[in-house]
Amino acid sequence: MDKKIVYFLCTGNSCRSQMAEGFGKEILGETWDVYSAGVEAHGLNPRAIEMMNEKGIDITNQSSSIIDKEILNRSDLVITLCGDAKDRCPTIPANVQTTHWDLPDPAKAEGTEEEISLEFRSVRDEIEKRIKSLAEN
Repeated sequence: MDKKIVYFLCTGNSCRSQMAEGFGKEILGETWDVYSAGVEAHGLNPRAIEMMNEKGIDITNQSSSIIDKEILNRSDLVITLCGDAKDRCPTIPANVQTTHWDLPDPAKAEGTEEEISLEFRSVRDEIEKRIKSLAEN
């Protein structure tokens, strides 16, 4: 059986969608091909890499890229992770299921190093929870 395709989208493809791609490959990899992209490409956020390492998932080989219309059109499920991506995403074909997870951008977190790390962990853990739930359906 062919794998389904899930495409995680956010603004810069640096944090949320990268973490979602990492969890997706780890949790859904048997049955899904997992991709991520952004409306823009901002590069991988070093703190996202660090936070995923805490979960034993290495995302250093992932790359930050802009939305690929070919992947978008072949996707079975597109998940937007922020309002910006939802609003600025190219038209998604009607046959592609879409879901929106409105998650705060941890890259915009302010405060001490610990407070910023807490925001990253909070968003990371929410993404993990939602992907585990997706795997159960």
